[in-house]
Amino acid sequence: MCGAAHVVANDIDPMAAVATHMNSELNGLQPPVCLTHNIMGSPPAAFHLILLGDMFYDQSLATSLHSWLNRCMETHGTKVLIGDPGRAQFEEHAIRRLLRPLAQFELPDSVREENYGLSCSGVWSYTPEL
Repeated sequence: MCGAAHVVANDIDPMAAVATHMNSELNGLQPPVCLTHNIMGSPPAAFHLILLGDMFYDQSLATSLHSWLNRCMETHGTKVLIGDPGRAQFEEHAIRRLLRPLAQFELPDSVREENYGLSCSGVWSYTPEL
């Protein structure tokens, strides 16, 4: 909807691809390519922008992700935006010091209950030059 010429969605849960296709259809858009294998270990593709949501729930995953994002940025100048509800693994990870806050959103009560009381979620720009 923002004018991207090409979009790739990636989630290891095949139901995420179904939800992505449904969301695209509801918004009158062509569904993106949906990959259901983990692309983090692959060579960095020439993405202009990577959007991540709630990916720092596990320390080893966060470390792998940090390394892959660095390769994408170094190789292709990829811009990275990260959304996270502030889980401990995110707040304590080394990547946190490389982020610039862009926005913060209050979470609905139902989401707070499902996520152990986390009350808000933020969006950050990954800026390793800091």
